[in-house]
Amino acid sequence: MQGLAYEIATRIKKNISQVLVGKEDVLELVLVALGCEGHVLIEDVPGVGKTMLARALALSMDLSFSRIQCTPDLLPTDITGVSVFDQRQAEFRFRPGPIISNLLLVDEINRATPRTQSGLLEAMGEKQVTVDGKTIMLEKPFLVLATENPIEFEGTFPLPEAQLDRFLMRLKMGYPSPAQEIEILSRLETEHPINRINAVVNRKEVLEFINNKKSIFMEESLRTYLVQIIHKTRTHNDLSLGASPRGSIALFDAARVLAAIRGRNFVIPEDIKYLAPFILAHRISVTPEAAIRGIDGDYVIREILQNTPVPTEEALKESPV
Repeated sequence: MQGLAYEIATRIKKNISQVLVGKEDVLELVLVALGCEGHVLIEDVPGVGKTMLARALALSMDLSFSRIQCTPDLLPTDITGVSVFDQRQAEFRFRPGPIISNLLLVDEINRATPRTQSGLLEAMGEKQVTVDGKTIMLEKPFLVLATENPIEFEGTFPLPEAQLDRFLMRLKMGYPSPAQEIEILSRLETEHPINRINAVVNRKEVLEFINNKKSIFMEESLRTYLVQIIHKTRTHNDLSLGASPRGSIALFDAARVLAAIRGRNFVIPEDIKYLAPFILAHRISVTPEAAIRGIDGDYVIREILQNTPVPTEEALKESPV
């Protein structure tokens, strides 16, 4: 049964495919984050389409878009905004920063100092910013797309575990195939396709897309399966830190949104298995001994998935298939 979320997601994906070539899986995952009101960390090399993805997404949904280029001298007020004294009115007026937007691209977030990185935490977690003792609620939807360059570490400040946990998922864009790269060159022959992108959904539809997950069913045995995966991260010998309850909530919501985007009103085991590495790998920490053996979070999550029995068809017979 293909519902509202499927129809809205299809329109957005078709529109953005004019700009991005061969990134349908990444776009689908970003739409899952949007449906969960979560945030995305993209770790990849420069020039693979991270900024174009953010711009095309904002244009497709007619949302306000801001971009922050992180540097070591960036201050928290450069993100949140600052109160400026108006001499004519003899009073302070708040000048909003780039965070007062619907879609915020934070480029190379690990180049900002920990103090500035922490300026994002309140907005990402509470959907609000506090400046000079005044709290400003952010307009829905609010989505942060942050990027990290994985090949340069000099002059960077790695994100602490507490801040990594604020991101719903961590993704990679990846290089295009030779055929896809030829298609990219063909599209850029006359003008950039981003100039032809128009809104295909409005803000009201975006909010309906976000609320749609509440109507998606997850059978009890699947909830147990999900919690088993989370629990195994807390007892795994190669991990010093397992996923928190925030991780289980994130996977629960994301699975429901993915099911809706794929045209179903119920979750299947494959939804959970597909999303788990993107949602859990950055929420866990491997032991130093495991890291020396070349084991990372992605490897551990995939191993846990292989060793966790999937609910049988009999256990799922109550699902409204």
